[in-house]
Amino acid sequence: MAAHKNNDDATGSGQPLLSSKPVDYSNLNEPMEQNDKKSLLPLESALMSQEEIRFRQVLLLLVGYLGVGALCFFLIRHQIKGEKTNGVLDSIYFCIVTMTTVGYGDLVPHSTLAKLLACVYVFSGMALVGLILGKAADYLVEKQQLLLVKAMYNYENASAGSVSAAEVLKDVETHKVKYKLVTATFILLVLIIAGIVFLSVVEDLKFVDALYCVCSTITTLGYGDMSFSTRGGRFFAVFWILSGTICLAQFFLYLTELYTQSRQNSFVKWVLTRQLTFSDLEAADLDHDKLVSVAEFVIYKLKEMGKINEEDISVLMERFRTLDADQSGNLTTADIMLLQQSS
Repeated sequence: MAAHKNNDDATGSGQPLLSSKPVDYSNLNEPMEQNDKKSLLPLESALMSQEEIRFRQVLLLLVGYLGVGALCFFLIRHQIKGEKTNGVLDSIYFCIVTMTTVGYGDLVPHSTLAKLLACVYVFSGMALVGLILGKAADYLVEKQQLLLVKAMYNYENASAGSVSAAEVLKDVETHKVKYKLVTATFILLVLIIAGIVFLSVVEDLKFVDALYCVCSTITTLGYGDMSFSTRGGRFFAVFWILSGTICLAQFFLYLTELYTQSRQNSFVKWVLTRQLTFSDLEAADLDHDKLVSVAEFVIYKLKEMGKINEEDISVLMERFRTLDADQSGNLTTADIMLLQQSS
């Protein structure tokens, strides 16, 4: 076995890069005063920067998709029959109704070319809604979720006197799915109410009929007996149908995710609290030295929780051996220097 390296000073070539010395996180738990709320700005920026980039990409893709579709259907507008209001608006409205699979039936393709174009558009639209527009909904929900958490902690800060930035971080991560579900539920309710009010006022529908039309629309049933028939109604529908159908899908996604997470947390709690046996110690002893170290215990429990498997461990161990240039069993700055010299 190779001898272990000696530890030099902080600038020495033999100082271990991986140390068992605990890291001091006490500064994260310091209270956040009223004039120190800017400490949350890096957190907010880190959480939202990636989502903003993705949201812009999705928005550009959506605009391009609707633009091309609206142009195509506008050029063959005479081959689409049904209740029409305005050529451009009807084309965009037909794109939205098609890509979300609502399909009221108030506008339908009449010629062979229009039918083939609608077939291509509906399949590409379903892919766009399912694979890409969900990211846009995630962005909006993430943003509202962070605002919700900050508002809750601002209230607690006003009543209790202080809140730490670390507590906000921990709470966002721990209850992430729950906050997403609450936010998605709120947005969905707002969209449902807005749809009912609009249909009642602009489309002159009774309350029950408006509710019926809203439900059949956001669930993409689209029976077709009731739809948006006025110019103002279709302009509203272009934005409302897209938002409503996506938000409902996100709501059920978060509801399922919350249920799954709850069951997983119960299983993890059982794993962590159950009494250890002699067979557990034997299985956790990876190097078979009759002793179970902290690292071995953590790895064993993570495997039992299903968070990692033997393949994951093997890949990481192989990577460690590659980085351990002098085969000492420790990673030091000397290993990095040797790797840099050999590359």
